[in-house]
Amino acid sequence: MGIYLNPDNDGFTEAVRSKIYVDKTELIACTSSFIGTKQKYICVSRPRRFGKSMTLEMLAAYYSCGCDSRELFQGCKIERHESFEKHLNRYDTIFLNMQQFLLESKTQPLTDYLEQEVLEELSEVYGNYLKQQDTGLASALRRIYVKTKKKFIFLIDEWDCVMRERPESEKLQKEYLDFLRNLLKDQPFAALVYMTGILPVKKYGEHSALNMFWEYSMTDPYLFEEYTGFTEDEVKALCAQSGMDFDETGSWYDGYCFRKWKHIYNPKSVAAAVICRNFSNYWTSTEVYEALKIYIDMDFDGLRTAVVQMLGGGRIEINTRSFQNDMRNLRTKDDVLTLLVHLGYLGYDSETAKTFIPNKEIMMEFENAMSTGGWAEIMRILKASDKLLEDTLLCNESSVARGLDEAHMEAASILAYHNENSLACAIGLAYYSARKDYRLIREFPSGRGFADIVFLPLPHTKKPAIIVELKYSQSVQAAIYQIKNRHYTQALQNYTGSMLLVGISYDKNKIEKPHSCIIEKFTKNESRSDANE
Repeated sequence: MGIYLNPDNDGFTEAVRSKIYVDKTELIACTSSFIGTKQKYICVSRPRRFGKSMTLEMLAAYYSCGCDSRELFQGCKIERHESFEKHLNRYDTIFLNMQQFLLESKTQPLTDYLEQEVLEELSEVYGNYLKQQDTGLASALRRIYVKTKKKFIFLIDEWDCVMRERPESEKLQKEYLDFLRNLLKDQPFAALVYMTGILPVKKYGEHSALNMFWEYSMTDPYLFEEYTGFTEDEVKALCAQSGMDFDETGSWYDGYCFRKWKHIYNPKSVAAAVICRNFSNYWTSTEVYEALKIYIDMDFDGLRTAVVQMLGGGRIEINTRSFQNDMRNLRTKDDVLTLLVHLGYLGYDSETAKTFIPNKEIMMEFENAMSTGGWAEIMRILKASDKLLEDTLLCNESSVARGLDEAHMEAASILAYHNENSLACAIGLAYYSARKDYRLIREFPSGRGFADIVFLPLPHTKKPAIIVELKYSQSVQAAIYQIKNRHYTQALQNYTGSMLLVGISYDKNKIEKPHSCIIEKFTKNESRSDANE
């Protein structure tokens, strides 16, 4: 049992004993299926505080022959899997935290310090098989394999810390990547390599040293989707146990969307909210907002417009393939947005290739980042959104139209109206503060079609639902008619309370007062009679 070679199971023991523990041990069945195959090189990239280190501690507890973890996994999901006994504590396991080596190496080259530390432990166990000339870690492991036929499992945390924290040092990056390639690629002693970081591997510049890795990232985690964060069922169970409101939990921390699992929650924030019995900014509070501000303030054509559209609830199509996984050499708007996906500030739907702001917690972080300099017009719109919602609930049509005119004037230099979609983004931005009490849903399936925007009230608010239909260069009456004619209220027929039907029109030919508005109250009884027509 050592620090790097065959670590104990203390880390995972602490996780299992914690107040909040969600069983993700079935991940082990996935990793075990790759042992000794061409798919054995796994790079899983996630945002900070998304459980990467805890996963590595779980894998170390399971695979490391330096401990006995049978009792620790008793009752866990993996215990019921047919491969459980086959791999339990059967492998020499090498656990490397690259952040630790980078901090402790100081004046000594990072890779030299790493080899020195690991070789010292390796010599304690396998000294009889090593010779003085075996000065490198890779050569020592090859000799051990030849003599014993034992294979190793490598668990590597913070693999990308050199790229993130030494972005200016291309020489150090190249040396580091060459070291990892020599240590891992095509080596007979490697049974499995599970590597985590914030950024995927791919390549840096022209250097592609680690092309043997299969990448599972925030743009497409493939079979690791459900292990990226908490699933909907897992959050429902936590909310039921703690008495937390599930819908409000979703508005705060849901929003990461993948191919199969459409609702993945931020695990750090959900766990903290359940422990504290309070909804707040837990994940974003661990890093100052300047980290986000640096990127959204970059001078790339279309970036500011994209940010504003997403604040309004819009989704932006991006090309993730141009991103070189480099936090320094960002060349386009798409590079910036792709980086924000990997950092967790944006969600990404790989089926539509569109990105978006996932939830209320992240939305507030964007607001913080925009609060100082460069975004004055947008901040004025956000501050005015409280009154706009109040006027809407009071059915003050003229005030709502006037408020939308003012918001349009403020945002005109950034967000232009071209069609109903861009109008919907602008309306979503103007009603920004409504997210405190509502879930805003674009293109809500309802009746015979899709309502443009639906405001679903959170349970504790006791406010009416709001159905908004938008018209671009058409009459506002046509908007209300469409809500009724296509029975958009049917989808809300189980809603216990009144609804507001809001028709908004934008006339590009009217310079002074381009917006018009109609608001009608609609009760549940009317909704039922409407559905029976």
